[in-house]
Amino acid sequence: MAAHNKHCVQSKIDCLFETEVQQLPSNKRLGQNYRVVATKVVAQSAIESGIEHSVATEKLDGTCCYIDAYQGKLVLCARLDRKPNKSTEKKFKKFQNEKRGKEPKYEWKYPDDMKVVPPCWYPAHGVRREGGMVQPDGNGHVPGWVPISSDARQYCWHQNAIIDDRALVLLRNTDGLVVTTLPLSKLAGKTFELIGTNINGNPYGLGSKASPFHILVEHGSFQITNPPRLDYDVIKDWLSASGTIEGIVWHCDDGQMFKVHRHHLNLSWPIKKQEDCDVIMPLLCQIPVTIDIEQSIVTKQTQISKLMKLNRKMFSSLVDILLDR
Repeated sequence: MAAHNKHCVQSKIDCLFETEVQQLPSNKRLGQNYRVVATKVVAQSAIESGIEHSVATEKLDGTCCYIDAYQGKLVLCARLDRKPNKSTEKKFKKFQNEKRGKEPKYEWKYPDDMKVVPPCWYPAHGVRREGGMVQPDGNGHVPGWVPISSDARQYCWHQNAIIDDRALVLLRNTDGLVVTTLPLSKLAGKTFELIGTNINGNPYGLGSKASPFHILVEHGSFQITNPPRLDYDVIKDWLSASGTIEGIVWHCDDGQMFKVHRHHLNLSWPIKKQEDCDVIMPLLCQIPVTIDIEQSIVTKQTQISKLMKLNRKMFSSLVDILLDR
């Protein structure tokens, strides 16, 4: 396995603030009858990790990926959390509802309590173990990875971002954004957010049904200049007034990360205007973008072939990159 990067996301990121559950319909997941919201108290774990000296970055809305070695070759891996099987899930939920003591601990029988995963699945770095045995997190999940080659149909959109030994990535420079390709060898051990047409409802408006567009963005690569102070009201005001992003992720020197999602603060995402409920364009789509792909690439892959026809061109926004022109 490749050595993972400091900004590598290997598990669920905790909220910057302590959280509580409200018995109200979720404004994030349809059909969920509760919502998790932030309190105004900064989590003790964040304080202990030196959150005051952290680096604030934009939280992107996509699906998590990881470039790692598999069978002697660098590949893109999709995030796949191993979850409890049906019978265990019922027992676990009952246990959670009973709230036995201040810190209830469920006794897991791993892997018998869990759903079957592909043979190539493996747990993420940092997963808790007891007696050498993997232990699920507080939600009953074991974060893990699976090479996208394991299911070509399920991970077809991930495959759009891979061209042989290269990846299609979105970078930021002094002039704006750049759509380019980089060797997997330069990206090994890093995690990314795959964003695009068929991911999470496409909040960034990329591509079209006829010509979908998917691209990788390295975690922690879009730093926030002049981030808000680490205070609930200040952060909420900042996100309400000028922070047209899904949320913020703070990267601490000890490798720990903490986040605030708009939903933690009862703010909508995608962001809607108050008057007519039109969606406000996210910050990522307010920045000019240039396509700069290596001319030497030879491939039959549809997405990259269409992008090559737009090579060296600049667009005012990611949404203006239309591959079906």
